[in-house]
This record gives sequence, C-alpha cells and structure tokens, in this order.
Amino acid sequence: MSSVVLLIILSFYLAMLFGIAHWAEKRGNSKWTNNPYAYTLSLAVYCSAWTYYGSIGVAADSGLNYLPIYIGPIIIIPAWMIILRKIIRISKVNKISSIADFISLRYGNSRFLGALVSLICIFGILPYIALQLKAIAETFHVVTKTTGNSNIFSDTTTYVAIALALFASYYGTRYVDASEKRKGIVTAVAMESILKLFFFLLLGIYVTFFVFDGFDDIYAKASVLENFKEKNIIGGIPQAINWFFLCVLSLFAIFLLPRQFQMSVVENNRENHIKTAVWLFPLYLLLFNIFVYPVAWGGNILFDGQAVNSDTYSLLIPQFFDNKIMTVLVFLGGFSAAISMIVVSSIGLSTMLSNNVLIPYGFLGRLQSEVQETNNKKIVNIRKVGIFSLIILAYFIYRVFVLEYNLFSIGMVSFVIIAQLAPSFFGAILWRRASRNGAVAGIIVGFLICTYTLLIPYAIGFTSLEKTFINHGLFGIELLKPFELFGLDYLNPVPHALFWSILFNLFAYMAVSVSFKGNYRERNYAEMFIDIDKYITMHENAFIWKGTAYTSDIQKVLNRFLGEERTKRALNIFSLKYNVDKNQELADARLIKFAENLLTGHIGTASAKILISSVVKEEKITLPEVLKILEESQENIIINKKLTETSTELKAITAQLKKANEDLISKDKQKDEFLDTISHELRTPITAIRAATEILHDDDDIPQEMKKQFLSNIISESDRLNRLITKILDLEKFDSGKQKIYVTKNNIYHTISETIKQLQQLIENKNINVDLISEKNIVKAYYDEDRITQVLNNLLSNAIKFCPNQDGNIAISIKESEITIEVSVEDNGKGIDENDFEAIFDKFYQSSNQNIKKPVGSGLGLAICKKIIEHHRGEIWAENAKNSGGRITFTIPKYKRETTT
Repeated sequence: MSSVVLLIILSFYLAMLFGIAHWAEKRGNSKWTNNPYAYTLSLAVYCSAWTYYGSIGVAADSGLNYLPIYIGPIIIIPAWMIILRKIIRISKVNKISSIADFISLRYGNSRFLGALVSLICIFGILPYIALQLKAIAETFHVVTKTTGNSNIFSDTTTYVAIALALFASYYGTRYVDASEKRKGIVTAVAMESILKLFFFLLLGIYVTFFVFDGFDDIYAKASVLENFKEKNIIGGIPQAINWFFLCVLSLFAIFLLPRQFQMSVVENNRENHIKTAVWLFPLYLLLFNIFVYPVAWGGNILFDGQAVNSDTYSLLIPQFFDNKIMTVLVFLGGFSAAISMIVVSSIGLSTMLSNNVLIPYGFLGRLQSEVQETNNKKIVNIRKVGIFSLIILAYFIYRVFVLEYNLFSIGMVSFVIIAQLAPSFFGAILWRRASRNGAVAGIIVGFLICTYTLLIPYAIGFTSLEKTFINHGLFGIELLKPFELFGLDYLNPVPHALFWSILFNLFAYMAVSVSFKGNYRERNYAEMFIDIDKYITMHENAFIWKGTAYTSDIQKVLNRFLGEERTKRALNIFSLKYNVDKNQELADARLIKFAENLLTGHIGTASAKILISSVVKEEKITLPEVLKILEESQENIIINKKLTETSTELKAITAQLKKANEDLISKDKQKDEFLDTISHELRTPITAIRAATEILHDDDDIPQEMKKQFLSNIISESDRLNRLITKILDLEKFDSGKQKIYVTKNNIYHTISETIKQLQQLIENKNINVDLISEKNIVKAYYDEDRITQVLNNLLSNAIKFCPNQDGNIAISIKESEITIEVSVEDNGKGIDENDFEAIFDKFYQSSNQNIKKPVGSGLGLAICKKIIEHHRGEIWAENAKNSGGRITFTIPKYKRETTT
C-alpha cells in the first residue's frame, strides 16, 4: 500500500478521534460517556503497542514469557475493591491530580518529594512513549513496504508525533483544574480500546482459522520447530522465580504507571464503577491474549529461517497472503494502542511537570496577578507547552536511542523505573510511621540500584565498555557484576534489577522512617490517608494546624485562581458545612485545609501549601501534640457518630410515638362513633316497639286489622334488634379474640348453592338472574362452613339490594389456584366509589355515594365478613366490574392451615 493512501486513512482516523473527543466534551453527562463500561475500557490504555506487537514478539522468541505482564494485574484486580477504592477516596477529598501529588501530600506536602516522583516518572515514561512512536514508525514501513528515513522532515512519524502533541495539548488542558474529569479523552480512549481489541481478535481469527486450520494445526506445525519445547515451559525453580518477579513488576505497574493512575483514579466519576472494572478488565486482558500464541507461532512457522522482526508478525502474516484490508485494520489497531498510551501518559506527565516542578520551583512567583484569568491562562499554557514538549522530546529519544532496542526490553526498563515508587506509594496508605525522609531515601537508593543493574548495561550495550563492565563488574569486582550482583546469577536482567532495587529501596525507606521522626504534618496526613473512611465526610476536621490566619487574606489568594464568584460560592459552602459565621475574621485549621484543596487542582499540593503559608502565620506543633489532637479528634468523631445514631433513633421513636398517638386518637374517635352508631341503631327498633306497644296499651278501640299490623311491626323490630345485637356480639368476639372458627373440608360450590337457595325468595321478588360460574364442578377447600355461609349470605344480600329493579344480574365465580380458592360476587348496579373500596369494610360505614347507600341494614355486615375471612387466613377486597356494578372478592385456603382465634 502506498504511503499517501495510508496517511489519508490515518488522517481520517485521527479526525474521527477528534470528533469523538469533542462530542464527549459537549455531552459530558451523557450515559455514553459517564458509565462503568467507558471507565473500564479506558483502563485498557494499559495495553499499549507493547501489548499489541511486543507480546507477539516475546511469545515468538521466548514462548510463554509474555504472560506474567498480564498475570500480575489479574491477580491484584480483585483487591481494587479495597485498595483502589481507598486511593480514589483520598484523591477526591484532597483534589489530587497525579501520583506525584498523591505521594508528596501523604508525606507532608513535600515539594522536593513531589518533584522527585515527577522526574522519576518522566525519566521512566519518556522512553516508553518513544517506544510507541517506534512501533508506529516500524509498522508504517512494514505496511507501505518502505524503509526508514534519516531526514526527520521526510519521516512520517514526525508528523504523527506533532499531530498527537497538538491533540493531547488541546484536549488535555481544557480545564485549569487538573483534577477535573476529561470526558473527551476518556471516551476517545475507551473507543480506541474497543477498536484495538476488535482488530486484534479479527487478526487472531484470520490467522488461526483461515491461514491455518485451527489451534491444533498451529501447535502441530510449531512443535517441530527448533527449541519449541524449551520455549514453552516454565522450567525449574529459577524460571519460576523470574516469573514471580515479573508478575510483581506488572502488579506494581497497574497502580503506578502515570497513565493508569490518571484513568483509574483521577478520571473516576463514581466509586461503584470499580465493581464493573474488577470483572470486565481481566476479561479484556484475557481476550487480548487468546490469540497471542497462535499469531506468534503462526509467524514462526511461516517465516522460519527468514530474518524478520517477530514484533511485526501481526502485519507480516496478512501481508504475506496479500490481504491488504486485514493489514490496514491491524495497523490501525496498533496505532490506536500506541496513541492512547501517548496521549494519556503525556497528560499525566505534563500535570506532574507543571504542578510539582515548574510552578513550585520557577513560576509560582509569577502567578501573583490579581486577575484570575491571567493566572489561569499561564497555568494552562505551561501544561500545553509541557505536553507538546514531552511528546516531541520522546520523538527525539526514539530517533537517537530507542531504534537499537526491541519493544519488550524498553517497556520492561520503564516498568522497573516506575516500580521504585511502590514502597512509598503503598506505604502511604498502609504504614503510619512512614516519613518523607524515608520515601526520598528509598526512591533515590532504588533508582541508583536500578541504574547500575539495568540502565547503564543497556546504555553501554553497544559500546566497547560492555565486556569489561558486564562480565567483570565495576573495578573488576566479580560481586559487582550488574547482571549478577552479589553472586545472584539465576535471574534474568529485569527480574534481577527489580529484586535488588526494590530490596534496597524498601530497606532504606523503612530504616530511615523508623530512625528519624517525621514532622507533625506527615503524621497528620498519615492518619488522614490510612483512616480515610473515618474522615471522608468531614475531612477538614482531621487537619491539624496552629497559628494566626485571616479569612480575608485566604480569600484574596483564592480569588487569584478561582475568581471572586467561585471563591465566594466555595466559602459559602464551607460556612454551611461547618456552621461557621461567614463574617468570621480569623480562619481556623479547617479553612486552611479547605483552601489548600481548592488550589491543589490548579497548582499542585506543594504550591498550594506554599501559597497559603505565605499569608498565614503558623506555629510549630510537636508530635505528641499531634497525637493528642488526633486522639481527641477521633473521640469527637466517635461521639458525633454516636450522637448522630442516637438522634436518628430518637427521630424514629418520635415518629413511632406520633403514629401511635394518631392511631389512639383515631381509635378513640372510632370508639365514640361506634358507640353513637350502636346507640342510634338500637334506639331505632326500641323506639318503634315502644310506640306500637303504647298505642296498643292506651287505645282499646283499635280495629283488629290494625292491631295485627302493630303486633307484626313489634315482631319485625324485635327480630331486627336481635340480629343487630347478635352482629355486635359477633364483632366484639372477633375483636377481642374470643371468636373461634372450626375448619373442615367442604365443597365451596355446594355451600354457595345452598346460600342461594336461602335467598331464593328475595331473588325472585326482584326478578334477578343469578349465574354461578366455576372452573371445576367440585372445588374443595378448608373453611368453617357456617361462617363462610354467613359471608356469602351478606354479600348476596347486598348484591340483591344494589341490583336495578329491572334486568338485575348477579354473577358468582369460583377460581382455583395452587393454594387458594377465590370467590367473587358481582352485581350490575351503580358500582362502588373508588374512595370507598377499603372504607366499606369499616363498622357502620355510610358511603358518600348515595346511589349505593344501603337502604336498610346495620352497617356491620361487611365488617364481620372481613373479620371472618381474615380469621381464615384469607383476603377480601372490593372493586368495580369492567362494565358496571360492584364486585367483592374473597379468598380462602385450599389446604388446611393454622387459623386465628
């Protein structure tokens, strides 16, 4: 393929990434940009060009030795739920924007330590960025079948580097606060992660199933190649130890690489996204490695005996079969892997370079303008120039140094350099005694050992000094051989350098920390980091500071970087959070910490401390005072927690008492209404009986027919009075728990039929049609037949009353489920008001819907029905039929169950 065509394709590809990033920035809160899957896929920036090409090269040359780089992260990822969550919480409350800020803040806002960590990262990562440019250049020449050009203006990689530098410097510096989320970058990286995985899987399927006849075919043909068996076994104990140290190295890298810290911590929107990452990210790594072995050994089979670079097998294989589309797609996948690493790493390094080196050591004095816009513009420009310069510097490293080495070796050297941060980083969240001096000593000693055992041998590997230094050691001392230090001769160079550098690093870190006490601020931050869960809600409360500070002075400093409006808003939030008077003249420790946090994202932790210190007068605090204050603070937190819990309990109890009081008032009111209704209902028949009796007693001349009428009324009212008393007594027994029901197995169909017969005369009088519908002819259930008959009698009587005078219809249906029998009684009357569905089961309830108000009756029937059904462990409810009329439904158990008494 011609260079021009491939450059056009790359231009369109980069334009697409620009478009995605721009769209994501505009739609920052979109579900497409702010979700756990985008977050997890952005973590796949770990899979750089080294993964895409270098793993295949290692697998082809050394067999299984590529696996430890992925085993380490997979082993530690489940612990992210604890470790990474803790790091994210610390970073969020302190507005941390880089690993250098994280480490320097823990050890007392140390400016020197922050600069040291930044320089270590730059020294370790720039060659790694150069590696990505090398991968882009080499693969571009493979695809276009051209050779490298010594003229930088004719080198395609020059223009790719410039384009990436422009892209990263634009989208990586959209916010002056470096702790702000860069949703454009995250979304673009997530998309690249999808594409590079897709293209790699496509290549693997093509090689495995189209070039060869499956995995078995590749294995069978590869197994006859020279040294196949030796390359594809772990070996003995020495090789297993090598593997162990490589796994530890990659385990460190997944936390410490600036690009990983940037994506996993700084760009994290929600902690719960980690839950998705702990399973999806290992799955991603697994998918990426399924076809590494087939592609690597497929290349060995096809190019056996030929002088080709095994790192480029993924391109050479499809090119060998003249498959241009596959070749271009694979190249785009590798290009994606390279540029995502370059962009994210350069952003992270630029933040460290500006916040921990350039601003605190050079530009802080120039950021004294009273105008916020001027200061912010200077900070953004520093970072833009930093990103652009770092990528261009990496390009020159690629041109001068990196061309001599393969992808794997460069990547491993970078990993070992970055690993020197491990003791101080993990000690920051695990060990209270760790000090700034210990961290500085450990990092410097570890880096010097790493330089001696790895960097110097690699640097002079192509000079005349190689034999003398490597084979005989420094000054000819055998024990000082860089690859066999102190006689340790069974480790490979990278595990060997890692072992000795981390050993000396850790020893210096711990020895200096226990030998020399750190200052009060170091111990203060140790407590705040290690016990972050205790202080996360009121973080400023845990900050210890003694001295004199004025709120107005602090406000002036904040105005320079945040602007007056944002500063005022922030101070209002602080006042509300801690219930502090807005006009308070003197500032306390909480405001000092709050102000430092606001500035940290703009200029870094060290510079924030320097600026705030310049306007306050701090008094020294002894370590015993710190411990005493921390102890008191801890006691206050515990007391506040207990007070909060007690307050919550009291609120709950108060709510319960209020509800109970309302219930008592309601019941008392119901009782009064009940007694009033009973007296009224009893008085009515008694008054009628008395009136008829007095007439009969006082008037002897009453005609015989009228006497009979009066006597008939007396009998009728007496019966009514008897029924009412019986119902009242029934209801009282149910309420007091004295009523018992006797459950036996009965046929509900038969019970309903008998109840209909009892009311047949009333049904015929109103010319009502009654339909009994049953799913089965014989439906057995366990119930007290007398009581259920009472329920059915009441429901049918009500239905008869509410049926219209003409064309009345009552439908009774029986439905059977696994455990219950459901009976419905439905009429075609006016229906029930929706507001009365529950109220009609209350005692003496009179509906507001006069169309359905019972013309006669005590008002206790449905209340008794409800009690009977509930004692059967069933339910009863009212509703309206689909067409018209009301429907009351109840359920009873199909099998014998315990009943209430």
